[in-house]
Parts: sequence; C-alpha cells; structure tokens
Amino acid sequence: MKNRRRKWAGALVLMALCAAVSFWWLRTEEQEKALQVQLPQTGVKLSAWITDWQWRTGITDLKQLGSELEEIHFFAAYFNHKDELHFTSDFREGLPEFLEISRKGKQLRRVLTIVNDRFDTDGTADQKDPELIARIAATPQSRSLHIGHILAVVSQHGFSGVELDYEKVRKEDWANLSTLYKELYERLQAEGFSLRIVLEPGISQSSFELLPAGPDYVLMAYNLYGGHSGPGPKADHAMIRKLADKLHGIPGDHAIALSVGGFDWAKNGKVVSLTEKRAVELAHSISDDPKRDPSSGALYFEYTDDQGFGHTVWYADGMTIAGWMDTARDAGISKIAIWRLGDMEEDTLQQLKAYRQQSQHK
Repeated sequence: MKNRRRKWAGALVLMALCAAVSFWWLRTEEQEKALQVQLPQTGVKLSAWITDWQWRTGITDLKQLGSELEEIHFFAAYFNHKDELHFTSDFREGLPEFLEISRKGKQLRRVLTIVNDRFDTDGTADQKDPELIARIAATPQSRSLHIGHILAVVSQHGFSGVELDYEKVRKEDWANLSTLYKELYERLQAEGFSLRIVLEPGISQSSFELLPAGPDYVLMAYNLYGGHSGPGPKADHAMIRKLADKLHGIPGDHAIALSVGGFDWAKNGKVVSLTEKRAVELAHSISDDPKRDPSSGALYFEYTDDQGFGHTVWYADGMTIAGWMDTARDAGISKIAIWRLGDMEEDTLQQLKAYRQQSQHK
C-alpha cells in the first residue's frame, strides 16, 4: 500500500514538473514572438535636419549623405510679432540651393520645420515661446488661421511636408495643441502633404496620451547634458532605451532623434555648443587621445585655453552615433533622425552611409 502511494506521489510530482516546463516553454515562446514583433523588420530609415544659420555646411554634408536619406528637413521657419510665419535672410539665401540639391535625390522628401521662436520688431528673438503656442492653438479660428499660413508656405516653396517643433508647451495648452496637430494633419493629408511632430524627451505621460493618431512623431533623444548642466554626453544608452519604450506608446512607426556634435564646458561657467569638426580640432590640441565613455559611447577630454581656463569637452563621433542607432533598433525603433548636418567629420558621414546600407541586408 505504501509503495502504491509512493508511486502515485511520484507520478503527481512528475506531472507537475511537466506542466511547469510546458508553461515555461510556452511563456518563453510567447515572449520571443512579442520581441520579434517589437524589433524592426526593415533597415534603418534616416532623416536629417539642415538649419538656416548653417545651410552652407549642411548642404555640403547633404551632398555626401543625401542618397541614404528618406527626408531632409529645413529648420528655417519662425514667427514674427504678429504670430505669422517668419523667415530669415539666411532662409531666403539658402532655399534655392537646398531645393536644387534635395531634388537630385529621387526619393528624398523635403520638409519645412517650424519652431516656436518669435522675432520682435527689433530683431531679437524669444526662443521656444510658450505664450505663442497658447495663442495660435487657443480657438478654432486661431488654429484655422495658422493652418492656412502653413499650407500657403509649403505650397509656395515646393516642400513635401511640414514638421512642427513646438517646445516648452504649458500643461494647460496641450489639449488645444493636440487639436491643432489633428486638424493640421487632416488638412495636409487632403492636399498631399505629410506632417511630423517633434517631441521633447521630458514630455509628460498625460500630454503624451493626448497626441492624435496620424502624424509621424520624432522624440528627441538628447539634452541629457548640455548648456543646462555640467559636463556629460548628449545621450546615453539607458536614455535611448527609456525613450524608445515611451515612443511605443503612440500607434505607428515613429522616430528617435540623435544629436551629433557636443559641448565645451569652461571652468568659468561658460558653455558652448560644438560641431563635431570643432570638437575634433580642440581634441587635436592636446597630447592624449580623447577617452570613450562606456555608458554612452561618447568621447570626452580636457584642455586648457590660452587664458588659463580649464575646459571639458564631450562629443559624439561616428562610432557614438552607430552605437546609439544599435540601441534604438534593439528597442524596436528603425527610424532615426540626425540633428544636424553641417561640419560633420568625413568619417562620421561614411559610417552613417555604411550603417544604413548594411542595415538593408540584415
């Protein structure tokens, strides 16, 4: 009798183990399938910005990288004191060459980026003006007026689409701004134009949930360190993974924006933004090679200027950007936007081209 009980007990234990193994195997298989769904099945899709104040060197870089880009964004539209769209003399000077070069890429879409910097009558600018956003998004009438201005400009200047980079938005204005995004998207779609929205990395979850489906979104994966902080990289791998997870909260296939160049922090408190070429020039002034930070892949070094002030420089090179793109792709993001073209190192441009080409065959 005891032997029979032992046999039954053994059988029950064996059945329980089999059930546990089966559950674990099915669970693992489901997780692998979910991961496969999350990871991008296509190669990297690149876009980049050129700014009006750096259009010459931006176009120089575009000539090398253009065949690998799907979109080129001209960061060049602002507002005047009447809340109307405003363009600088740099825009008017650079636009013809921008259009000429960008049209040589058969599949390259030309997009106008509008930012909420407001120029006063004396020429000074209020950067990222939140009150401006509150006014243009406040009512159906103000939104319709703004949408009309945008449609007129993109039609007049031969752009394929529009991008809105409206930053420092107040919490109470997000509902109206999201309505503006929706209404603008519908109008642009009806006219055959695209719409992309730039999002700051610190956007709140409550604001995130108000965003309408339809537009493309690009989430800024930089400003981890910069003019607002002490020395450090513009981004690190942990930041990119976190923002990629956030971006999956919006239905659709959206982009992560990565920033080239870096910053120079002086001991006297002055912080200066650097292009990659300028950072490399400064690095050549010291005897030791820059060091690479393992948590971000960024390069850093220190030097002393002619006045005796110590400086710390952090910047991204081609290897840094490639590592960040790997992290974004591992997190399921295949669309990468590069901020910004202009004074990039030849090696970085070549690495971007090679990375994009190789991603098409994986």
